[in-house]
Amino acid sequence: MFKKSNPACAKASADKQNGFTLLELLVVIGIIGLLASIIVVNLTSARRKARDTKRVGDVRNLQTAMEDYYAKNGAYPANLGALVTGGQIPVWPLDPLAPSGTSCTANSDLCYWYASYTPTGALGPQSYHLGASLEDSSSPLLNQDRDCNSTTGSSCPYNAAYTNGFTGADAAGCGGVASRYCYDVAQ
Repeated sequence: MFKKSNPACAKASADKQNGFTLLELLVVIGIIGLLASIIVVNLTSARRKARDTKRVGDVRNLQTAMEDYYAKNGAYPANLGALVTGGQIPVWPLDPLAPSGTSCTANSDLCYWYASYTPTGALGPQSYHLGASLEDSSSPLLNQDRDCNSTTGSSCPYNAAYTNGFTGADAAGCGGVASRYCYDVAQ
């Protein structure tokens, strides 16, 4: 009437109940992979925004240094290197993506952009145009910049071509790089 249970089968069925199946493990690994990819994408965006924030901070620090230079010399510097030699800034600031050891001597996306304008008869530059190429096209900072084209003087304080001019339009980097977006200020 009652069958005796086989102790070997009982042990095997008990072991099955304590483990996970291969399918369960694959589902968990897949979910962990999906969550990890979402986190990596969000971290990449956060890093891009942090670099853009540093760039804008550098441009604003350069503006302050420019005004200090103007107060001491009656003109803006002919290039950003003069701010270093004049003691307004300790070193020429670098873009956050600039490789270690980058030396700045002229306009570039790694060293920021600078143009100056000297009106006829002036003792030195009386207006400037500063720019930094941002990475985030949706940055609200791009709505607060000047969009001056110092190559032609369009939308610039003097409406005249500046020395070492560049395009401050948001559609591309200050040097025209398609994957960057120019944030610029002018005085």
